[in-house]
Amino acid sequence: PPRTLAAIEEACAASERSHRAEIRCAIEAALPLGHLWRGVDSTARAVEVFSLLRMWDTAENNGVLLYVLLAEHRIEVVADRGFTGLVTDAQWQGICAAMEAALAAGRYESGTLAALDSISVLARQHFPARGGDRNELCDATVVL
Repeated sequence: PPRTLAAIEEACAASERSHRAEIRCAIEAALPLGHLWRGVDSTARAVEVFSLLRMWDTAENNGVLLYVLLAEHRIEVVADRGFTGLVTDAQWQGICAAMEAALAAGRYESGTLAALDSISVLARQHFPARGGDRNELCDATVVL
């Protein structure tokens, strides 16, 4: 719903005021037919969307995409190379698992906002705000 999309966008914007990373959310109802034919899975699609949204286009290579594939009930986090060695795959997967559980329980908005908050905690830990930081990427949720 529009209210939920607005809440997600505001959460991303508010989060980015407390760190230097760039966070964005993309929601896709189902994989495009051509992707299904080629055997593209949710992980590969999330990486593709990360690239399409130019999440890599930040000064510190610290973009993070929260990707939701509704049809397959899959959540993916794609983080740029600035997070390499700072955040483990298990940490990212924990965020995804918690969000998947929330969505399975019907808590769509609160589950997404909790996932964004968890990403923000990691961003603040590794890329704390320094003052004068600028918003490098759009905060709007993308519905594909």
